[in-house]
Order: sequence, then C-alpha cells, then structure tokens
Amino acid sequence: MSVDLSCLRAPDRRPHRWWGLLAWLPLAAALAQPAPVPPAASEAGAAPVPMQPAPPVSASAQRLYERTRAQLVQVRTLLKGQASQSTVGSAFLVSGGGHLITNYHVVSQVALQPQRYRLVYTTADGQEGPLELLAFDAIHDLALVRAADGGLAGRKPLAFRPASQGLAKGERIYSLGNPLDVGFAVLEGNYNGLVERSFYPNIFFAGALNPGMSGGPALDEDGRVIGVNVATRRDGQQVSFLVPAEFAQQLLERSRDATPLTQPVYPQLTEQLLRHQQLLVERFLQQPWRPAGHPRYAIPVPQESFMRCWGTTTPADTKGLEFERSDCQMDTHIFITDWLHTGGIAVRHEAYDGRKLGRWRFASMYSRSFANESFPERTTRHRTAAQCRERFVDRDGLPLRAVVCISAYRKLRGLYDLSVLVATLDHPTMGVQGRFDARGVDYANALKLTEHYLAGYAWTGSH
Repeated sequence: MSVDLSCLRAPDRRPHRWWGLLAWLPLAAALAQPAPVPPAASEAGAAPVPMQPAPPVSASAQRLYERTRAQLVQVRTLLKGQASQSTVGSAFLVSGGGHLITNYHVVSQVALQPQRYRLVYTTADGQEGPLELLAFDAIHDLALVRAADGGLAGRKPLAFRPASQGLAKGERIYSLGNPLDVGFAVLEGNYNGLVERSFYPNIFFAGALNPGMSGGPALDEDGRVIGVNVATRRDGQQVSFLVPAEFAQQLLERSRDATPLTQPVYPQLTEQLLRHQQLLVERFLQQPWRPAGHPRYAIPVPQESFMRCWGTTTPADTKGLEFERSDCQMDTHIFITDWLHTGGIAVRHEAYDGRKLGRWRFASMYSRSFANESFPERTTRHRTAAQCRERFVDRDGLPLRAVVCISAYRKLRGLYDLSVLVATLDHPTMGVQGRFDARGVDYANALKLTEHYLAGYAWTGSH
C-alpha cells in the first residue's frame, strides 16, 4: 500500500518486505506520509505539563506472559553446516503434537532453499530443537511448522478465540514474541478493528511491534489467540498489524497431518498466487473507473475500495509547466522473498498544462517525461527483462500513445508483471500521461487489464 510497513523478522540487514516497496515507489510513499498535526489552539501558551510517572506494569500482561511463556518459541533460520543465524522470528504452539504457527516470511528461506537453510526453535526456558515446515499460506503470510524432535509434545497449546466472538475497538490485547532477538517479551496495545481498504483482512493493532516478533501471537484478556504479529508501519507510532487468527486456525486444520516440505516450494507458491491474482483481477474489473475531474479528458482513476489514492500538484511557477498527479496503490503486496513482493496493482496519472510554455517547449518536456519511465531492462534471478510493445490507439477520436511491457517470473511460471504507459496526443500544450502496473498476473489477465485501462481514456463532453 502506499503505506510504510515493515515486517517484523529481524535482525536482518537486507531490505525488508515493505522496504522494497518503498524503494519501488518512493514518491507514493512520500505522499503517504501523514501530515503533521498542529497543536490545538487551547495548548498555545499553556503552562508546562508536569512529567508523569511511568505507568505501572500491567497485572494482565504479567499474568498472560506467565501463562503462555511455555507456548512461545523463537524461530531461527540457520545456514546448514553452520550455527550462524540468517533470520529470527517468533512462533507459538497450536497443538499438543508440537505444531506451531509463524509467518511465511519468517521461514521463507527454508521454503525456497531447503538445501541451504534449516529451522530451529528455542523456548523461553532455553530448550532447543529442529523444526520442519509442513505448510504455508503466502497470501496471509502464515506458515505451519512442527518440532521435528518431538521436544514440544505434551505442552498445552494456545487456544484460538472463536471468530464469532468479536472484539470491540479499544479493547486491550497483548502481543508476544522475541523483539530484536533480545528476549521474550509481552507488549500491550489496543484492538482497533480491521484495516480499512485492505484487500485481505488485517487487524489494526495500536501497539509497538518490533522486528523479531513476526509470527508471535496476539492474545485477548483470557489468553486466547486473536491474531498473529506480521507488520508495523514505519512512519507511524504504535501502528501495527496482525493476521486474523481465523486464517491461522484454517491452516492448522487443513495441514496438521501434512508431509514435511523438503523441496523448494515454488510450485505451491505459484498455485496460491494464481488464485490470488484471479480473485484480484475479477474484483478490480468489476469496479468502474472514477471521474478524474479533468475538463478535457476522462482518465482512469480506480475506486478506493481496496486502494488508496494520493494527489499532488506543482506550483504555477514551476518553469511554466503545471501538472497535477494522482497515485493509487494497494496495501496488499505478497512477500515471496526479501527481494520479490508481488500481487498488487498501482495506477497513476499526471495531467500537464503547458500553455505558458508554448508548443515547442511543451512538446520537449512532455516527451521527456514519457521517456523517463523505467521498466526492467535486465533479467534477474527472479524476473526476465521487460518485453515492450508500442502502439497508437484511437479512443473515439482521442489519439493515445501506449507502451505495454511484460516481464515474466522465472520460478513462478505463468505469472508476469505488467506495465502500461499511456500519453494523450491531441493537444499542442496540454496532455495526460498515465501508468498502470499489475504485479504477478497471468497472461490472459494481463491482456484484460490492459484493455480495461486503455478503455478508461476518452474525451469529456467539454473538449
């Protein structure tokens, strides 16, 4: 999303799940920064507020930690043949047979490269042992693992709070895990409902999650699991996110007897991503474009049912060229590896007015802006270089220049990244340029999305 989220696996010197997104869409991330809140008028000139004593330690948090510490483990990914840890996360017991729930991103290295990495657990009382990966749900960032040595058998598992017993906004909840690899901890916060405009349900937790807590449980006052720690927002304070417990419970129920995964899971990942992109494209295509409010052009602007849009404009004295820009992005980006996140859609447009420049200077700047757009130029370990095709499109008399680029995933067969770049060509000093990006769609859906996006351009009645 155009939000600044970071997953909680740590410590890790490589870019995290959402750091990659920020590098990918820096402007949108900057636009997503909330505006500073000015002090209330009544605070101006008010007397200094005396320093408050630290709040007392919560008796509920103490009680819950003591009740559940035996069900918590730290999950470490180690290089095979070495004791050096690559990543660190958390997990919790969900069966008497040693099954544990954690995040997919905590165990992704083992899932994708089992020949190089292995998993181990450490309990709060120092017991250690190997873990085996049984199943995962990459869409909801969950994984089911089991103690391979039987060392956790017989420990009482944590219970799930029934989905029918909803929480009220403001209720206290408690997140547990091993933040920053410094020791097991319990953190208090508040339940704030589900994140708005998210494609999949995510719980908004007003609490300070930290890297290393990924995969740990969030509990209600009775010690029942209501969610799984997954991410935090880096530009906010105590704005964190949990995977609803029902998805973890479903993963346990359908996979508790699964055979351990010992080969790279790209086929299973591909299957899950294909299902996701089909659902995403169907829902996206069902929504009509919103009006952009431009006096000359109809411009495709998506609904904000599962996207967020941010707008900006330049001052009128910016070298005589004025433009307005809109960026719309989803908050759903599915973690595959630290270097590959997929499964989202982004839509952008820029409306230019160069009447103060004159036609020749406008044409030069307008063309340069179009040429500045970038697409993958080289094949990497994850994707091929983009194959692009340029064509000119007539939209009921409105001429468009369109560039369509496709980049194939090398190990997720049948999935592609799509980019469509469009510019209107009808006016000597005015125009609109737009870009549409879809990550991880199949070829048929890439074609549907391309046609849907191009069909969003038209004249308005006042041109």
